[in-house]
Amino acid sequence: MAPPHRTPLRGPTDRTAGTAGPTRRSLLAGVAALGALGAAGCSRVATASDDDGGDLLDRLRAQGVARLGIAGEIPFGYIDKDGELTGEAPELAKVIFKRLGVDRVQPVPTEFGSLIPGLASQQFDVVAAGMYINPDRCEQVIFSDPDYQMLDSFIVRKGNPLGLKDYRDVVAKKARFATGTGYAEIAYAVEAGYEESDILVVPDQVAGLNAVEAGRADVFAGTALTTREVVKKSTKAEVTEAFRPIVGGEPHVDGGGFAFRPTETDLRDAFNEELHKLKASGELLRILRPFGFTEDEMTDLTAKELCGG
Repeated sequence: MAPPHRTPLRGPTDRTAGTAGPTRRSLLAGVAALGALGAAGCSRVATASDDDGGDLLDRLRAQGVARLGIAGEIPFGYIDKDGELTGEAPELAKVIFKRLGVDRVQPVPTEFGSLIPGLASQQFDVVAAGMYINPDRCEQVIFSDPDYQMLDSFIVRKGNPLGLKDYRDVVAKKARFATGTGYAEIAYAVEAGYEESDILVVPDQVAGLNAVEAGRADVFAGTALTTREVVKKSTKAEVTEAFRPIVGGEPHVDGGGFAFRPTETDLRDAFNEELHKLKASGELLRILRPFGFTEDEMTDLTAKELCGG
């Protein structure tokens, strides 16, 4: 179930693009802090083990700190205005590593396209950036099971006058459709039968909201999380219920998780065990809720499923 490829862009919804080439987004918060922390985080981390399963977890426990590769993206992993590490992935990592006997986590900021290369070259111990799990990436790293899934939703005028619930409705109602530059939602709409040349492409979800409010578009498509957040202060627009787009004739959903070096299966497995406990207890949603995540983003998907096997 490989997601459609997206070209690199600046914006939080482009989470399926590969890791090579230009960064998919600008750093969104704490640029100066990121630079300083990045310089501090360039020292070598514990060397990967050749033993079956690796011994990185034991070494992290001994040194008392795990280094997290982040990409400066709200809400997934970033440095806040006070210079503190936060975001859904770092906050979850803090809890899980604490349970695994590792007292602290330390951010190593980098561009998104450098996360997997940086992990491979041991600049950090784990990627904690809400990275989408897909088959291409699964050939390079091993993933935890996803801690969230991401569905789509629409920004529409208040009251949803055209009754738009999914891409098929957009086509059937001949709605004026907008989405972001390079967003996978372009492919989803085209698969439903919308003419690509008729799509209004705007820079991001804020521009999409403006287009709907101004009447230049009937609907803007994006991820459920980003559309939900951007309409909070709007008096003219609302967001529809989250839904799964159709890809290859089947309902599709993306999921994001933590990436580890392929040799470190013991760490990945221990991390997964604690993640599953948090899911079962409901604590996972409590950790992620401050960053805009809801029940709709909780998932029982596995990394194996998202890797295509």
